[in-house]
Amino acid sequence: MCVVDDEPKVRKSLDNLLRSVGLRAVCFESGEAFLASRWPEQADALLLDVRMPGLKGAEVQALLVERGCPLPVICMSAEAGAQGAESALARGAHAFLAKPFSAEALLAALAGLPGWAA
Repeated sequence: MCVVDDEPKVRKSLDNLLRSVGLRAVCFESGEAFLASRWPEQADALLLDVRMPGLKGAEVQALLVERGCPLPVICMSAEAGAQGAESALARGAHAFLAKPFSAEALLAALAGLPGWAA
């Protein structure tokens, strides 16, 4: 499971949460760092912040599609609104989480991913 978020506290919190339920998290501070790594082709899923400096979540999603990478994506944003959620889902995200979200909400989103057993 990969986490892409520009906020160090959010990355640390999500890393701790995922580890607490037995999941390995690999965290990145930017879309650029994630895309330059080997993880887009190896991760089981991606938890992706929508608003970041540099590449935005939508751009990361588009580049994954362009690469033919079928990585399931869950988008998240502190600026949640119906339009943002609809836009992320229209781009192929499997779920959208409004920050702050509960552990239960994240686990429910993970459980809804194709082939995922969280």
